[in-house]
Amino acid sequence: MRRRHHFHIDHAGHSVSATVETGHHVEVEILVDGKETGHGSTHHDRPVTVQVELPTDPPTPVSVRATPGPGVPRCVLEVPDAVPQVMSPRRY
Repeated sequence: MRRRHHFHIDHAGHSVSATVETGHHVEVEILVDGKETGHGSTHHDRPVTVQVELPTDPPTPVSVRATPGPGVPRCVLEVPDAVPQVMSPRRY
């Protein structure tokens, strides 16, 4: 059975959202400021990391690490030279 889980965080004045669709084949979609900027996939409960950029001057490379399971999925925003930040779950 497939389920969608949503996560969000604000970083450096930008909105970063992730949707993790779980099931046998896991799909991860990343939006920065409401625009799709990255996509990744994995199988079962294997973690996947999606590289994206924040539209700063110059652009800031960041990544979102999604862990689909076991249990409830989790997402973490990873920024160079900073502590990884847990993204908050959102209900839609």
